[in-house]
Order: sequence, then C-alpha cells, then structure tokens
Amino acid sequence: MDQPSSPFSKQQLLPQEETLEVLKQKGELYIGLPKENQYQEKRICLTPDAVNAITAHGHKVLIEAGAGTGAKFSDLDYTNAGATITNDTKKVFSCPLLLKVEPPTLTELKMMNPQATLISALQIKTQSKAYFEELAKKRITAVAFEYIRDEDGKYPVVRSLSEIAGISSVLIAAELLAATNHGNGLMFGNISGVPPVEVVILGAGTVGEFAARSALGLGANIRVFDNSITKLRNIQTNLNQTIYTSTLQPKNLAKALMRCDVAIGAVRGKDRSPVLVSQTMVESMKKGSLVIDVSIDMGGCFETSEVTTHDNPTREKFGVIHYAVPNIPARYPKTSSVSISNIFTPYLLKIGEEGGLENSLRFDRGLRNGLYMYHGILTNKSVGEWFDLKFSDINFLIF
Repeated sequence: MDQPSSPFSKQQLLPQEETLEVLKQKGELYIGLPKENQYQEKRICLTPDAVNAITAHGHKVLIEAGAGTGAKFSDLDYTNAGATITNDTKKVFSCPLLLKVEPPTLTELKMMNPQATLISALQIKTQSKAYFEELAKKRITAVAFEYIRDEDGKYPVVRSLSEIAGISSVLIAAELLAATNHGNGLMFGNISGVPPVEVVILGAGTVGEFAARSALGLGANIRVFDNSITKLRNIQTNLNQTIYTSTLQPKNLAKALMRCDVAIGAVRGKDRSPVLVSQTMVESMKKGSLVIDVSIDMGGCFETSEVTTHDNPTREKFGVIHYAVPNIPARYPKTSSVSISNIFTPYLLKIGEEGGLENSLRFDRGLRNGLYMYHGILTNKSVGEWFDLKFSDINFLIF
C-alpha cells in the first residue's frame, strides 16, 4: 500500500534543517577591554550603558580594573552593568575579541591568543613593520575603526571625533584668550558695541564645519578657507547662513590672518596635511593672537606648529600663541567615549546576531572596509604599500 505523499520533497526539507542550524549559531561574544596605557589616552570603547546592552544579549565582557577611570566610569558602574572586572591584564588580552582605542603595543600583542580578533585604531603613521608581522604570526583578524564605513560611505568614528575636535578647538580658543591664561583678554560673545572676535578657519570638512558652528554660536565673525568649492557650498548649507568663504588664495589668506584673533587649522592631506600658512604669514599676525592646529596629528598646516601636550599645550612664536596637541578629543574623554561606544555597540550586537565577525564581514561592506588583517593575512593595500608588505584582496579570501 502506498504511503501518503508528503507535501515536501526530501530536497525541500533539507535546506530548512540547515537554516535552523545556522539560527542556533548566534555567536556568544567574549569581549576584553584592557586599560589604555598610552600617554594621556583616557578614553574607553564601551560605556557602562553599552556593556549593559551587550551583556543583556548574552555576551560576556571582561574589563581590566580602572579601564574606565580616565573617562569617569568606575569599576562598580561596569560591574552593575554586567561586566566582570579583573586585575589580570594577561587575562583581558587573552579574550577572543579585544576592543581598544589605541592600537596595542608589541608587548600587548604578545599577550593575545592566536586567532583572536582585534578592533582598535590603526594609526598607520605611528606603526612599524614589526606590528603587522606579529599580527601575522598570531593569525589575528584586525579591524581599524577609523576605516569602517557606514551605509552612506562615510567614516562614522572619524566623523564623530572630528565633530568633537572642531567644537573643542573653539572652546580651547575661548579659554586661551582669557587674561587668566595669559591671553590677550578678548572674549568670544557678541557684546553690543564691541567688535566680535575674528576667527579664520582653514578647511571646510567636518572639523571646520563644527568649529564654524561653535564660533558663530559664541558670536564670532568667521572666515572659512578651502580649495573645494563643494565643501564651501556644503558648509554654508549645513550652517544655514551666508558666511565669508574663499578658496586658498595666498593674498586673501594673508589679509585674513593679519586681521584675525584666532586661526584654526583643520585641513587633512593624503599622507600629511599641506602646509598652508608660512612662517612669514604667522610673523605678520597680531601679537597675542592664537593658532590652533587641529591638523597637527597629520603634520600640521602651519609651518610654525610644533607638537605640544595636554599638560603643556601652548608655545609662543613671533608673539603668536600656538596650540598643537595631537589628540584633542582626549580633553573630553567622557564625551569621546560615549561617542565611540554609540558606534561600536550596534556593530557588536550585529556581530553576535550574525554568528561572529566572519559572517558580518561577508555581509557588511562598510565593516569589511575597516579590515586590515584577516587570519594573519594583510588585506589593506595602503598598509602593504606603506610598509612594503605582501597583501591580498579580502574579497578573494572571504567568498
């Protein structure tokens, strides 16, 4: 007697079983957050609220004691959020997924387990060949967060830190102009009958836009210079008002610098920032005026800029005060940490949902853009060319 026929053939049933298997494989992430030990680095990748959201999804977070202190988050805040705190640095570095703001040092890399995953900044300018060789030796998969793109093709981490740097540059200028900080005693703010502070901004990118927004908010007069007409048009649109804009013509720029009280450098180049302001131009600036070179981490766009630190941030040259601290967002570690954490948390939850970084890299082109090491194989062209290392196209390795 014939058996009743099934509505599904064997072939149709098989893929369904396989799909169920994949669903079961929701990855449980084990994330390590070590304490940042680089000079003046106080930020942390995840806030207690972010840790709470991550642990609520069944993931584990191991944090080195005191890792959040610089950003004013206590160990107790993290414990209450569901993280485990340890004094054992080695234990944190042996986690399968490691989150750091600064790239790890060679000593720290040695503490990592083979086949681990690292998400941190890459800071290619400060790296050595040995760093990539150590990653390769341990077959580590590494993602540089400054290269991660979002669905609009923008770099979310870079943008958010640029916003902070832009606003900070104006707040720093307002502080340094105060007589209590040996400034020339001028105040930002549109006081009736008093001419406003004159600010020159070089660069109409994110840093320039947020510097302009803050300076205008404090009542200053601004002049924005950039060689990209599109960027100058965009800054007017984004600020929703007509401001003085100009291409970088030396004559116009020199005239504006002679009149200004504050000059903010926010121009980035490919390998280093272009030097737009010569020593002669600085010499002709008003005595007691102020230069804030936000581009100093890329070499600086004022010829007279020299790197300074948060402890000793200014240097006077030709009667002009120069502020050239490379890591400006570190002045506000709590705001910066919340900002970075907001970007990381959705990615981590997504990686967990998709069963690990491998799957996320397969489907998320923007995350794949941040990848520079895949199981010890270098996948970033610019790193390969910079350090003369062999690199492979990630698209051939993943699919």
